[in-house]
Amino acid sequence: MVNALLNKTDNDTIQKLLDDAKEIGKLAERESAEAEKNASISANVAQAIKDSPISKILLPKEYGGPQVDLRTFGEIVRTVAYYNVSASWLTFLYPLHNTLPSYLPKEARDEIVNQGGLISDIFAAIGTAEEDGDGYRISGKWNFASGVNYSDWIGVGVDMQLPGMDKPEVCLPILKTSDLQIVENWDTFGLRGTGSNQIIADNVYVPKERILPVSRMEVDGRPPEDDYDKDYPFYHVPFFPAFYLGFPYMALGGTKRIIDEFKNATEKRRRLMDNGLLESESPRSQRVMAEITTDFHAAEALMDQYITKLENARNNVEETSAAEFFAIRTKVTKICTEIAVRVLLTLGGAALYKGGPIEQFFRDVLAVATHKTSLYEDSVQAYGLELFGFDSGVRG
Repeated sequence: MVNALLNKTDNDTIQKLLDDAKEIGKLAERESAEAEKNASISANVAQAIKDSPISKILLPKEYGGPQVDLRTFGEIVRTVAYYNVSASWLTFLYPLHNTLPSYLPKEARDEIVNQGGLISDIFAAIGTAEEDGDGYRISGKWNFASGVNYSDWIGVGVDMQLPGMDKPEVCLPILKTSDLQIVENWDTFGLRGTGSNQIIADNVYVPKERILPVSRMEVDGRPPEDDYDKDYPFYHVPFFPAFYLGFPYMALGGTKRIIDEFKNATEKRRRLMDNGLLESESPRSQRVMAEITTDFHAAEALMDQYITKLENARNNVEETSAAEFFAIRTKVTKICTEIAVRVLLTLGGAALYKGGPIEQFFRDVLAVATHKTSLYEDSVQAYGLELFGFDSGVRG
């Protein structure tokens, strides 16, 4: 769909990106057993993401990537998730993190983008910084560094006061991954292929031009120069609601696969309790199929509204609060998790076998719902505060 955020990207280019997404997803699906065992996607999958123009779709136009709108970006993420949610997680995060250098001064932006590597990040401001000449020495220990095994750069959260700041604020020094220690401690219920390991920085030097104040993204919504790419999809939109949009798209992609697997299993299934009647002929399963399908359409409609609200904010048509974005996004994911649970409980023990598609997609969709940006109870509390005129304090 061509819309206000589509930056003159032609339909053939979009189709090529979606085809690449499908191939990345299928490759990850073929290698899913190894990814589960190794708690990381393979180098093959990481290279496929890197080789595709997908890895460059959120760069400013000056760097030659096929800049796309946020809706198309979401559809790319959803396409991969239909085949493998862990691969979708990284197909979302690697190009997403290309937004970080887009807010840096041109010198640092050129250094990172032209190097060509993948980027990870951790926003949690638990690191420390000490001045050292024209830069800073960064130390700290961060968990949940998704995809760090294949990243050349990583932004890490540090509460620090740069020259010109009135007080300390959250910043992201962007470090070379080769300067860090990676601790492979990712051993989880779901999303095992994301390789979201721990990283340790010990007195790592970073020049000041490679330190990104979060306020530059969140408040200014643009890089620190006057001549910048006005069509860039992440400039002049509510940053964090845009930054987080991929998580519900992953849930949608994985849940669509669960629904299709349920339909396929039900059409072939005969249950002794029904005297061998095909399950697809049972009013019970017909009801389940109808309800999970309509619930899924409701989640899709909410996601469409979410993107429309981002578009309207960019075009100064409508202002949506951060808590409302949070609530919509988590409601989409909650609907998806409820569908996944219902399918599992309807199919019964046959769906429990490890490595089966229902079992893996069930675990992965629920794991998406545990991400801090997907926590439903947090979101409705924040949105309820705002509906009664109180400040929720959430970013999006």
